[in-house]
Amino acid sequence: MGALVTLDLPDDSPMLGLPWIITFGPLGDIDEWEPVVCGPYERLHALALAEAVVAEEELMAVVEPLLPAVSAEEIRGEIVAAQVAAEDDTARIEGADLYGDFEDTIDEELEEAAAQDDHAEPLAPPTEAELRAGFERIAAKLTGRAG
Repeated sequence: MGALVTLDLPDDSPMLGLPWIITFGPLGDIDEWEPVVCGPYERLHALALAEAVVAEEELMAVVEPLLPAVSAEEIRGEIVAAQVAAEDDTARIEGADLYGDFEDTIDEELEEAAAQDDHAEPLAPPTEAELRAGFERIAAKLTGRAG
């Protein structure tokens, strides 16, 4: 069984309505191959497809929103935001060493989350017809034709 990674968002997050992609890659460093990116999908379809694949394979699936940018300036802004977030994470991790073992805290949180996830029923993968209907809805959103 593989691993699925995604964002934990509140029910009212505007990101839930965005198109989502799945990036499949090796679970460990032993396998080395280029990741496979699939999508865009609606979020529930992406999660169900990713679950179906990693349930049978030793893979990692990352399910994340696809941020449709409409200008180079908007893309640059996203890149700067990602760089700032990475710097903040690095500073937070380095600061955590002063007060104890940060890795132990993360391991405990991951184990607790995994124990909670074991109780959830896996989503059934969507049919081809459901995926195609989702593609149409995504296209309508991206072109401004959504109602």
